[in-house]
Amino acid sequence: MDKWEYLTQFIWADIENKGAREYIQKTWPNWQPQRFSPQTTIPELNKLGEEGWELIHMEPVPEVGDNHDVGFDHRNNFTTWSNVYFCVFKRCKSQPHSEGFLWHIIQVKSG
Repeated sequence: MDKWEYLTQFIWADIENKGAREYIQKTWPNWQPQRFSPQTTIPELNKLGEEGWELIHMEPVPEVGDNHDVGFDHRNNFTTWSNVYFCVFKRCKSQPHSEGFLWHIIQVKSG
């Protein structure tokens, strides 16, 4: 029976993310995406996929606090916009662990 390990992570969609602009231009040369287009997360998702992580859930979240908690606004009279996605990944436990994982998370947040 396979055993799994899981990874949860916030990923920010932003054309300024490392490799995002280049990926978009190469993949869709005639498209000019908005700064926070969800497609700007694809290079980061692909990087994790190359490390053996499979994306099993992705959900936009309204706000991420300083403690990496998720904020919700309960006022129903306006729309809340966000470019942050909560992602859950899994991989078989037999995969080697990534070195410097915390640095990886910090890099994603800071772009």
